[in-house]
Amino acid sequence: MLERIWSGWRSSYVVGAGANPAVGSGVGDPSVFTQLLESGLPDDETHIVHRAEHVFSIVNIHPYTSGHVLVLPYREVAEIELLTPEESAELWSVTTEAAAVVRAEYRPHGMNIGLNVGRPAGGSIPTHLHMHVVPRWNGDSNFMSTIANAQTLPEALVVTASRIRTAWNAHISST
Repeated sequence: MLERIWSGWRSSYVVGAGANPAVGSGVGDPSVFTQLLESGLPDDETHIVHRAEHVFSIVNIHPYTSGHVLVLPYREVAEIELLTPEESAELWSVTTEAAAVVRAEYRPHGMNIGLNVGRPAGGSIPTHLHMHVVPRWNGDSNFMSTIANAQTLPEALVVTASRIRTAWNAHISST
């Protein structure tokens, strides 16, 4: 049974913390994604695996599992309702492609796909929204995450990026 604990006194704290969107958000500094885009480095060094007109896809450098891909707009925007209609449509279509590519390359049993908008929702980079495409397998959490607060990943990021990029190009060729 879910136990509820009333803590009405926290309301003023929560409302006050939300009053200043710059607090803890890095407002004014470009996001790590914008920095990568502006770096001039080639895609194989930045782990960018696909580019479309309004959005791009990159391997997550802090993946939950191997094959964890992010899809995000080139334009740094924090809220989904601030996307242009073109960005919004392409975000979803490229996310659908990313899911197909990850499914074909990694053969997961399931997937988590979604956005974490804002730091309180789990957004680690709240100024630049990004869609997560995370392959999942039966039993993919193990004793390491349960007792050691650690995670094992069986594949290097450069290998993941190469696999996804190659699979994406094959996907594009077949459609």
